[in-house]
Amino acid sequence: MTGESPFEHIKRRDTEGQEFWHSRELAEILGYSDYRNFVQAIERAKTSLKASGGATEDHFVDFTEKVEIGSGAQREVESTFLSRYACYLVVQNADPKKLMVALGQNYFAIQTRRQEIADQALIDGQKQRVMLRNEMKEHNKKLAAAAKDAGISDPKDYAIFQSHGYKGLYGGLGVDQIKAYKGLGKSQDLLNHMGSTELAANLFRATQTEEKIRKERIRGKANANAAHHQVGQKVRKTMMEISGIAPEDLAVEEDIRKVEKRLTKDLPPSTN
Repeated sequence: MTGESPFEHIKRRDTEGQEFWHSRELAEILGYSDYRNFVQAIERAKTSLKASGGATEDHFVDFTEKVEIGSGAQREVESTFLSRYACYLVVQNADPKKLMVALGQNYFAIQTRRQEIADQALIDGQKQRVMLRNEMKEHNKKLAAAAKDAGISDPKDYAIFQSHGYKGLYGGLGVDQIKAYKGLGKSQDLLNHMGSTELAANLFRATQTEEKIRKERIRGKANANAAHHQVGQKVRKTMMEISGIAPEDLAVEEDIRKVEKRLTKDLPPSTN
């Protein structure tokens, strides 16, 4: 492709879409005629990563492959698959007198920084999702209290009350129907698999229903159910007017409990 970086040209992707580079291809582009000299840069990069507390196996994958040596004969050679960050470390430890090494340092520095920014944006998005899920838990408690004041105290009646809100927001679908539509199992918590937009819509449904019940002093199961359904419908109408996307068509997200666990451990976000 015209204008494409040579480093971009040799980039590969695995079956999961993760990008990586083949060390021998990288060595050739960087101007190493003797691969053994390039291995020294790889080893220095590994040492650098270990010194910073990183795990080399996450970025360097050593393997043996066969190469042709003429007349159809082959021999085994050692090679390494490198992540973007591994490439960044390798070029930092490569021969600075080589022009392509300097270009490689610039390329991988920029690409690594872009990935850091993207990773941070993803982490920030996950933090927002966790925050909204926690707010949903708290406001569901307040909604339950408002429903109780309206005369809904039995758990079965409260489940019916909640169903009216969901049906209003999800175009007539109850919780089990929403799960089925989204491909979730009956035992899975629907709220735990909502993204930020969907959680925000449900949070608005919960807060506004509570406000409506208290402000209008709504009493009676039927009236409370109707109020919840009405609020759900209005939230749905607003979503459709703004984005044109119904809440049931929003993407299913990774279980929020896994996200919380990962954020607590300060691990990189999942890309699966």
